[in-house]
Amino acid sequence: MNDHSSFYFQSYEQWRHAITVRCKITLTAEYARTRINALSDPTDLHTQEFAAKYGDAYLQQVVAWFTRAEQSA
Repeated sequence: MNDHSSFYFQSYEQWRHAITVRCKITLTAEYARTRINALSDPTDLHTQEFAAKYGDAYLQQVVAWFTRAEQSA
């Protein structure tokens, strides 16, 4: 596995800022649910690529952040 740890967001706040400010995505409950479903599907090609590139632990962290965003939307 390649070391991408300098790319990883270290906190929910950093991750949320990147999504909402840098990427200009409105983080609605519906959007978060869509991403949770996709990232939780091990047969999804993009999910497989994400896990291969960043690792399963970071994938699960991102799912947890989307879950938090969904609950606070």
